[in-house]
Amino acid sequence: MKKISRMKKLIAFLAIAGLFTFGLTSVVLAQAKTTDTTIKEQVSTQQINAPTGMIEEEIVAAKPFRQVLQDKFIEGGVEWMTPILIAFIIGLALVIERTIYLNLATTNTKKLLQGIEEALKKGDLEKAKQLCRDTRGPVASVFYQGLDRYNEGIEEIDKAVIAYGGVQTARLEANMPWISFVIAVAPSLGFLGTVIGMVQAFDDIEKAGDISPTIVAGGMKVALLTTVFGLIVAIVLQVFYSYLITKIDSLVASMEDATISYMDIIVKYKQ
Repeated sequence: MKKISRMKKLIAFLAIAGLFTFGLTSVVLAQAKTTDTTIKEQVSTQQINAPTGMIEEEIVAAKPFRQVLQDKFIEGGVEWMTPILIAFIIGLALVIERTIYLNLATTNTKKLLQGIEEALKKGDLEKAKQLCRDTRGPVASVFYQGLDRYNEGIEEIDKAVIAYGGVQTARLEANMPWISFVIAVAPSLGFLGTVIGMVQAFDDIEKAGDISPTIVAGGMKVALLTTVFGLIVAIVLQVFYSYLITKIDSLVASMEDATISYMDIIVKYKQ
């Protein structure tokens, strides 16, 4: 039931992300047109008494960074920039999900071990189990599996702890391959857009019948924008990915260390 519930939440989250992506693209286009119109109107009222160079500088200065980003997004081609944006939103959603999960998986192992030892010292196995049930995180789940087999042999308890520890480690690493996939695919989408853009630029040169610097520079600039945005997405997600990998390694090391102390307590009070 828990797995089904998590899948439903993930599907709903991705659906919302998809709707947000297409909505955001429409808003970007609408805002870009509105802002361009406003800027042109402002410049048209000043261009009578101002030199041409000053007008161009004022146009650039009037645009905020957000507007510049929107303009570059549109220049790169919505049909190629939108997949990169979708990849970024999906990757960011997976990063947020993993960050929340890993933070919730962090457990005060010393306090948990102390509570289990005190309960077993008094011979209260059920209290030790209840303590594990009330504590969130993979460490408490692993300890509960060992306590659930407390009346069996030490070898059986050790096997259960090791086996369930592997399961919990796999859960910690869930969705990480998908984040890695998005990091790899974002630049690839950018490169694909660049190649197709360059082909279109050469088509424009062929139609014009002249290798004009304006035609070549304009076509190349638009073609390379997709690669720039793809690399930005990959770099941003790679930073988060490295953080998550470090967090997972830290949790796994803490779980292994706590498991050794846990088995020492089991051996001590089971005799």
